[in-house]
Amino acid sequence: MTSAYIDPNAESLEEPLILGVDPNTLDTARGLRAVIYLRVSSAGQVKTDYDPEGISIPAQRVACRRKADQLGLTVVDEYIEPGKSATEMTKRVAFQEMLTRVRNSRDVDYIIVYKLSRMARNRLDDAIVMADLRKRGITLISATESIDDSPVGQLMHGILATFNEYQSRESGADIAYKMGQKAKNGGTLGRAPLGYLNVFDRSEGREIRTVAVDPERAPFVQVAFELYATGEYTLADLASELYDRGLRTRATVRYPAKEVSVSKLSDMLRDRYYIGYITYKGEEIKGRHQSLIEESLFERVQDVIEARAVAGERRRVHHHYLKGSLFCGRCKQKSVMQRMILQRTVNRRGSEYFYFFCRNRQEDACDAPHINIVHVEDAIERHYATIRFSPGFISDVRAHIAETIGDQEASARLLHQQLTTELEGLDGREANLIDLAADGTLPQTKIKAKLRDIERQRLHLTGRLKETKADLSDAARLIEACLALLEDAEALYRRCDHEQRRLLNQAIFHALYIDEDQVTDHDLKEPFGRLQAVQSAQEALQAPEGRLDRIQPGNANRARLPEETDPVALDTIEVLLGGLDWAPCSSKPSMVGDTGFEPVTSSV
Repeated sequence: MTSAYIDPNAESLEEPLILGVDPNTLDTARGLRAVIYLRVSSAGQVKTDYDPEGISIPAQRVACRRKADQLGLTVVDEYIEPGKSATEMTKRVAFQEMLTRVRNSRDVDYIIVYKLSRMARNRLDDAIVMADLRKRGITLISATESIDDSPVGQLMHGILATFNEYQSRESGADIAYKMGQKAKNGGTLGRAPLGYLNVFDRSEGREIRTVAVDPERAPFVQVAFELYATGEYTLADLASELYDRGLRTRATVRYPAKEVSVSKLSDMLRDRYYIGYITYKGEEIKGRHQSLIEESLFERVQDVIEARAVAGERRRVHHHYLKGSLFCGRCKQKSVMQRMILQRTVNRRGSEYFYFFCRNRQEDACDAPHINIVHVEDAIERHYATIRFSPGFISDVRAHIAETIGDQEASARLLHQQLTTELEGLDGREANLIDLAADGTLPQTKIKAKLRDIERQRLHLTGRLKETKADLSDAARLIEACLALLEDAEALYRRCDHEQRRLLNQAIFHALYIDEDQVTDHDLKEPFGRLQAVQSAQEALQAPEGRLDRIQPGNANRARLPEETDPVALDTIEVLLGGLDWAPCSSKPSMVGDTGFEPVTSSV
């Protein structure tokens, strides 16, 4: 057992420190001078009443003064400890001040406490303090327990000290067990992290302590993860950006609201609590709280953190247009999708080099080598030649689009004519009814009913007429843009600057898989993937029997042929024109202007 009373800095307590001594007490008869020591275990206990001291401390004071009056003692001072545990004796400032006064001033004969547990809950601490007090001729008195210098009093003192320690340990074990049960049930222990609030859920007569999303700060937490995942912010930059946007810490009694520190942000970005998990004694448990961050976003942030940690960067921000698009080709062969991350190294001459490497290397789960960034850039540039559309395919697709749109326009014109005729007929019927109403030939109620029916028919036909004006031009323009982009993809890519290359990669690919200095595979976004599949099917059908070598090697998704085995694979274009619900970019018809798709230039 160790004692909290044995403090390595205890020598500093030998300095004279006399606080709160009334000069009038110097005339008090020696042998009758007493001080009172009052303590509560937690700061919350002094916030339970309108009295700033709460309820417990005033109650202890009354009992201690009553005991002093019974013994004929004069209370010369009192030491108050609001919210300090008895197991941390060296951290109790008022208690240490009292002991310093006892050692140096020698103007105290008795120390009065409400209970022995107010002074110590550790037997070793109790024994050491009592030995020190007896050496100086000072008697400890409990206002509610029978302890004195008699053999029976000392026996009671020992029993109480043992019981107090047992009670402290038992309470601690009970609290730890209950905290463990709460954690296993997914509950949050302690103060809620930034973005959440500790709240009381009062339902069915129960009061449950839980957490809720902080409506003020939660959006900033989400923004923090999104910004950091871009790789364009250091922690210091992120802290400043969030402060400018309005994020502040929660104000407390001791500290006002302020900017979130860099260390706090660093911890937050690593905390899996934000994706719905809590950690208790090294075990991760699914929490009951609402997650703020998607797991995919959290993983991207971890990639950025680890890449910067491995690179040993000073500023820890390195921009490159391929970041986020590259994945490990060697892991892909094992059906594992793992991102390639960027590393900076500096040789002995001070020259810096950049490499891409698989994140799984950090866990010895991949043996793919580091690849010089120049070789990666060259490999991607070469790979663009493999995804180009052939002139014949482009010509066929354009002809098919024109034919499909022409057929649609002919049908639309016929339907438009029929609907217009119907509307003109409704106009005539309405005019006749109005004439009949003027002559008084039919009852007014019947005429009004027929007019309402005509109006309903008119609204229906007018809606149909508007629909006929909508055509497939948006979908056609999107496909035309895709054809133009990949008509000479390699030449286009070479003309682009770094930012344009980044945008082009993100527009065309979900992922580029690289191993050594070669692109081994890719995942295309739509509609590029569907168009490439159509071209691959067409090439396979046109190749000599038994030869599919015209299909580019390494492009797995291009080699997946449609189920059709006849040369009408271009009919798939009708699906592309019909909806493009699988192509998010179809909602942006402005990609291509009325004059067609222009190659990307530095002015774009």
